[in-house]
Amino acid sequence: MIARIGLTIGEPAGVGPELVVRAAAKRWPARLIAYGDPALIADTADRLGIKLKLAPDDGERATRSGVLFHETAPSSLNAAVRPGTLDPRNAAATLAMLNHAAMDAKRRHIDALVTAPVQKSVLDSPSAPFSGHTEFFQALAGTERVVMLLTAAPKKLPLRVALATTHLPLRAVANAITPDLLHSTLNVLHAGLKRDYGIAAPRIAVLGLNPHAGESGHLGTEEQRIIAPVLKALRSKGLELEGPLPADTAFSAERIARTDAFLAMYHDQGLPVLKYAGFGSAVNVTLGLPYVRTSVDHGTALDIAGQGVADPGSLFAAIDEAIRMSAARSP
Repeated sequence: MIARIGLTIGEPAGVGPELVVRAAAKRWPARLIAYGDPALIADTADRLGIKLKLAPDDGERATRSGVLFHETAPSSLNAAVRPGTLDPRNAAATLAMLNHAAMDAKRRHIDALVTAPVQKSVLDSPSAPFSGHTEFFQALAGTERVVMLLTAAPKKLPLRVALATTHLPLRAVANAITPDLLHSTLNVLHAGLKRDYGIAAPRIAVLGLNPHAGESGHLGTEEQRIIAPVLKALRSKGLELEGPLPADTAFSAERIARTDAFLAMYHDQGLPVLKYAGFGSAVNVTLGLPYVRTSVDHGTALDIAGQGVADPGSLFAAIDEAIRMSAARSP
């Protein structure tokens, strides 16, 4: 069955629109449905010299060469776009686009959702806080717990890194690491590896929070008080867990080869390793949503937006992953 893959353009002034246009110019074993202002998409295609016809999505699954389908209620922008220059007047349209795409995914109008990067600073406000796609989609879905998982597949050594906490200031991380958080995170990660990756008995390596994993309490006690007891309890339920491990030595080639996923305690603990291994081709996956959601491994790249030089590799990988995961979830 041909999958229907929703594709959001992200921040209008970033590289998202041109990445989406480049994706639409490539043949896929799926129908791509773009979410965002069709006029911006058409203008971007013209600027890049890519022949692309836009057509309203009719709900079918068939693909047409040279045609990019778009949502039936497109999100029109409130201000003209200057690549590389943020304009808060377009924030409302961007949020409406994300909301529409998420609702279509939730009601199975599309089989998966792939997102180009947004600019959090433009979308965040005191009245409607926005800390990222992951948290935004979680709130719309009413899901108790989701997990951010990034994947990279360097030759012969695939790597998956999940996060216990995501977009938090470093000073807030220690307080956020609780038994309930780790229990729910590891359960969602374990279930996602089984369902979406076909791993019957996932092997998960869990990093400690402190240097040297606390060094027996001399450099912090979170490992002894929180992390280790949670791992012991989940092992008794059949989960295959290693840790808590010192983060600086956890990512050895030997351990990566025998581990299905790593769980890092915070964003910049695990993702530098992942992005070093596969930046530009890595994929951000949200586990725990009622639908498939993947994304790129990079930001809006305002410094190169509009120049036609943005590398579409990560978006291509995210689309590939969405198609594969959709097939894995199909009855």
